[in-house]
Amino acid sequence: MNIQHRNLCINELNLHIAEAGEGPLIILIHGFPESWYSWRHQIAVLADAGYKVIALDMPGYGESDAPADMHRYNQIALSDDITSLATELGYEHFIVIGHDWGAPTAWHTALRFPNRVDAVVGMSVPYGGRPPQPPTQGFRHLFKEAFFYMLYFQEPGIAEAELEADLPRFLRAFLFSCCGENPSGFDSSEFPSTAKLLEVMKDPRRLPKWLETDEFSYYLRQFEKKGLRGPLNYYRNLDYTWQLSEELTDVCIEQPALFLAGDNDPIPLFGREMERMLRYVTQVESVIVPDCGHWTQQEQPDFVNNALLSFLRRVVVR
Repeated sequence: MNIQHRNLCINELNLHIAEAGEGPLIILIHGFPESWYSWRHQIAVLADAGYKVIALDMPGYGESDAPADMHRYNQIALSDDITSLATELGYEHFIVIGHDWGAPTAWHTALRFPNRVDAVVGMSVPYGGRPPQPPTQGFRHLFKEAFFYMLYFQEPGIAEAELEADLPRFLRAFLFSCCGENPSGFDSSEFPSTAKLLEVMKDPRRLPKWLETDEFSYYLRQFEKKGLRGPLNYYRNLDYTWQLSEELTDVCIEQPALFLAGDNDPIPLFGREMERMLRYVTQVESVIVPDCGHWTQQEQPDFVNNALLSFLRRVVVR
């Protein structure tokens, strides 16, 4: 399958897309710290099944623009970008599939544009509705004096200074700590809030088995181009997205929905989001991916591809 690359101007941003196939439109939305490349095992499979597949570098990543305005990375603006991308491609209706930070963007796109999004898939991060308080306030109450990486990421410049000083070490540590090969999982509760990320996430000094050396090198080159300021700004908009989304309180996602999560991924079990998802995503089907951590579509691509194709065959009207 020949994957084509080009740039499009979407909402005054230059966005890089990888595309393949023809048919109903699927937009694949990656998470942190990734790029369009995290979908390398899915693009051809979905295209061969009869879909127009778009995987983009989200704002701040890879070949796409990295807006200087920190608040530009909120989920309202990002879901506007996804919908505008579909419009630019000539599609009124489309399907969104998102992993990690891409999952909140997929959920918000389905939530805000129910007449355009025909189906939605979220991986690793469930949708539990708009929380009753700003997210960072809830995190501080829950973790108290313990380290939590999302709180560590809040102050601009702090994480950048630590992590950009050794990008290979950061990427190895972050990808390994949250994958199914890490026997101890990722538990930061024994570290104080004053710790640094790489004190908590130890360098495994090797790549996980699901990531080849050339694949890791591709990721590394992408982050060497722009650094981590844009990607980290997604975390810095947790509360701002909450402020902007009051009108979405108690609004449900009613389209056909699929949630995929690894059986060794701690993120979906965080808080009560899985339980709350059953209320706020009315047609959701949850599938647990075996022998898998947080990086679902990369750790277990065959299982994920089969789950996606099965779901799409049932819900997409051609």
